[in-house]
Amino acid sequence: MLLIGCVSFAQEVKIFDKETGKVVRNVTVFNSSFDINLSSNDDGIVSISTFKLNEIVVFSHLSYATLRVKKSKIQKQNFVVYLTKSSEQLDEIVLSSFKNDEKSKRIAERIELVNIERIAKVSPQTSADLLATVPGVKVQKSQFGGGSPVIRGMESNRILLVVDGVRMNNAIYRKGHLQNSITITPNLLDKMEVVFGPSSVMYGSDALGGVIHYYTKTPKLTETKEVKSQFFGRFSTVNQEVTSNYAAEISSPTWASFTSISYSEFGDLRAGNRRSHGFADWGQVYYYSENSGNNYKENPTVNNQPNLLRNTGYTQTDVLQKFFVPLSKNTDLKINIQYSTSSNIPRFDRLIELTDLTDTSSLKFAEWEYGPQNRLLVSTQFLLHPGKNWLDKGSITAAYQNIKEQRIQRRFGSLNRSTRNENVDIFSINGDFSVPLTEDRKRVFSYGFEFAHNDVRSTAFGQTLNISNGRLDGFSNTFDISTRYPDGGSDFLTSSLYVGYRQNVSPKSTLNTGVRFTNINMTANWIDQSFFQTNTAMMTSNNSAITATLGYIYKPNINWQLNAVLSSGFRSPNIDDVARIREKAGNITIPNIHVKPEFAYNSEIGILKYFNERKFKIGFNMYYTLLDHYIQRDFVYGANGLLTAVTFNGESGNAVTNQNKGTAYIFGYTANYFGRLTKNWTTSGFVTYTKGRTYDTEEPLSSIPPLFGQFEFTYQKEKLQLGADIRFNSKKDIEDFNFTEGIDNVELTPIVDPNATHFADRYYGSPSWLTVGVNGSYDFNENLSVQARLDNIMDEHYIEFASGVSAAGRNVSVSLVANF
Repeated sequence: MLLIGCVSFAQEVKIFDKETGKVVRNVTVFNSSFDINLSSNDDGIVSISTFKLNEIVVFSHLSYATLRVKKSKIQKQNFVVYLTKSSEQLDEIVLSSFKNDEKSKRIAERIELVNIERIAKVSPQTSADLLATVPGVKVQKSQFGGGSPVIRGMESNRILLVVDGVRMNNAIYRKGHLQNSITITPNLLDKMEVVFGPSSVMYGSDALGGVIHYYTKTPKLTETKEVKSQFFGRFSTVNQEVTSNYAAEISSPTWASFTSISYSEFGDLRAGNRRSHGFADWGQVYYYSENSGNNYKENPTVNNQPNLLRNTGYTQTDVLQKFFVPLSKNTDLKINIQYSTSSNIPRFDRLIELTDLTDTSSLKFAEWEYGPQNRLLVSTQFLLHPGKNWLDKGSITAAYQNIKEQRIQRRFGSLNRSTRNENVDIFSINGDFSVPLTEDRKRVFSYGFEFAHNDVRSTAFGQTLNISNGRLDGFSNTFDISTRYPDGGSDFLTSSLYVGYRQNVSPKSTLNTGVRFTNINMTANWIDQSFFQTNTAMMTSNNSAITATLGYIYKPNINWQLNAVLSSGFRSPNIDDVARIREKAGNITIPNIHVKPEFAYNSEIGILKYFNERKFKIGFNMYYTLLDHYIQRDFVYGANGLLTAVTFNGESGNAVTNQNKGTAYIFGYTANYFGRLTKNWTTSGFVTYTKGRTYDTEEPLSSIPPLFGQFEFTYQKEKLQLGADIRFNSKKDIEDFNFTEGIDNVELTPIVDPNATHFADRYYGSPSWLTVGVNGSYDFNENLSVQARLDNIMDEHYIEFASGVSAAGRNVSVSLVANF
């Protein structure tokens, strides 16, 4: 009896969460014939002594992928099993985009998951480059140090950025092109999720086009104390990029820590030399400004290498510190500290702006750069698993963010430099909870809240440069200039509550629904109105909205899935929408305190078909979104029907404001596939089409990309992986550009008739392009691997739609990963 007891004890399996290292309770353990059915206890332990040595042991849990493994293998693993939230089966990926872990077969909305393996394979220089590889996502760049993602024809403050459950969007996220997506380096990411379509029920304002949710790496617990470290290094030829990342993880049974420090240095970008589009001079830089730091040049400098895009380089540093502490069996604590900073980042598209379009040396700006982009995040998150009737699991996240932005400008022919500083403090707290209404979890109720307060401070000053022997020698004078936002400060308060409900109506169908109420209160104060007069020194507004979603999933059999979604979203105007003052291309944006929220009403259908024993899948998603009271930047007309002229910084220009219009629509679809061709070969691809027009003015909407797509093939055998990819973009005709807002940057497309006065006759539009790339990696052992990529093999020159900078030419990058 003693011998039998010892053998039984020796065959006790301990089950852990692979991501966190915590034990997993209530795991069902059974065999293929179902005559053995056990469950792990509160310590995550279950005895498998009744299983035969070569028998398959099945581990099943609603929150994890099902694991099937032979008992003999478990024995070799010292009776330790790790459950993961994904599996090799295409339908088993677990997503947390709706605040609770769910399997994809229970979610009607279209979601793309980019895991850590995919991030490593793509090896992107920035998170914007990573987003550009996601099916259905387009990225615009005004300068190389940036990236504005476009989802379903919407971008900037119509897209919600989230990191570790904390919204990044703040009160000064602008309409147009927003470059903040680069402030999280890919080296810090564990995964990234992109939710397509209005998601205001779960995320509130701004989530009209979709949500981009970054998840940074988290330490996990271990049974014994462990210290692991990793070094990552990469070099790229196209811009002489050097990136280094060092990460260290300390794990123990009672706490864990993860530290990561990343530094990237990017030189000036080299554009492609092969001009299949037929425009010899398009995108080339013949003159550039050397005015930076203490260097002073009175006139533009000749660029002897027109394909080398001067003033595109910058540096960036990112730091991540995380702690994971289990406070009890039912409560965990995560402490998350993130800091990102950069050097000054040249605003390339403004630095190539000309005062005379026929003279390439007539550069307008001697200086136009962003100061260091600083982002600080400090958050604490409590993960709760009480298992109560009113709360099964949930999380409470309290966070503080500080965002600093700076804009520096000076024109050629002037010694007056203007500097505008923005400081935003954001305090937020949000809770997300769920409880199953039945023991089999076929009906689940979720609820939550969010409060966020933005405090915006805007300052500005002017300085007259003192030049001595061709170098900057201090300043001879200071003078007042207008601030970008109200100089008396601004406040932006968001309060919201939501409820959600999911029910498995039958074994073949699932219903998801939810409702959210959001209230946004905003105040702005102007003190100095000597530069521009407003109707009132203080502006206040209060906007509320109720949004809802209804999703239905039907699975007629194991190989088919049909999805349908009806959803609504809204975006309340922020400080940037109503109170910004700036000049661009002779137009001066002025405040408009009367802007109201814009709404989106969306319908979509999705079809998913599996082949070859579910090793291959094809998907198709089509949507129609109606925009109501959409916000558009437009000219201000006087009572006489003529354009209103205003003076700003001593210059006169046409007044433009953000205005509510009538209705508009966006229609589109994405077709994609992914699957395994053979044991060693896999392939994936997608094609995305988007069309958007206004009903009231009958003109194209801004930010609508042309047809684009990508196809990939991957070969993997043991330690070797090889791949090839094709990326393409069709032409966007000039008549499909929006000329009113200026967001589409039609003036940066090729000129076909320099004497024409109308945009449609003067410019060509956005040319089509296609690039081919190959990549490979080799794992020497579990501690050392190397990767190489050759992108844009044909060295094609192209510019992404609406971008102000050419894309990278032929590029060779080599990466090294070493574990210690």
